[in-house]
Amino acid sequence: MSARAVPAPLAQLPNALTLSRLAVIPVFVALMIRAGDAHSWPAGIVFGAAGITDQVDGFLARAWRVESRFGKIADPLADRLMIDAAVILLVAYGRLPWAGLAVVVARDLLLLIGWRVLAPRGIELDVNLIGKGATWLLYAAMGFRIVTHDHTRWPLWLFWIGLGAAVLAAMFYVRDARKRLAS
Repeated sequence: MSARAVPAPLAQLPNALTLSRLAVIPVFVALMIRAGDAHSWPAGIVFGAAGITDQVDGFLARAWRVESRFGKIADPLADRLMIDAAVILLVAYGRLPWAGLAVVVARDLLLLIGWRVLAPRGIELDVNLIGKGATWLLYAAMGFRIVTHDHTRWPLWLFWIGLGAAVLAAMFYVRDARKRLAS
């Protein structure tokens, strides 16, 4: 790996952003529970900030050449936990359909199983552009669903598009994993 492009203290910023995203999950959950089935700007702002840090931490880690094993594990974990918390709560309050929860959980289980199979063999799969785009769409759709009134339907369409992209990305990950396992 080439030398990092920033001083050592600054090199910790991407992982600090990931840890902050993990730390705000309980705050987000509390704000969502407090809002119940109503829209919530405070929860939406926390969720939106988490989505932004998801993009910023990865960008900085790559740009500054400070990617770490911790970041490669913690960053997707933080994303999955935040998105899963939002989906579970939005479904529980009737703001997303149950089918969305089933697809999100199935996709996350597939990713977890894939990691458990590939990691011991030293196989790492790079994030594909479709997966990154799907995460952006899911964060946006759920953020908009959190802050809009229940009768606003366009965030649901955005959610289904993001979920479809996430399933497509998962199919590409499975294809790539099979190729790497076969070689």
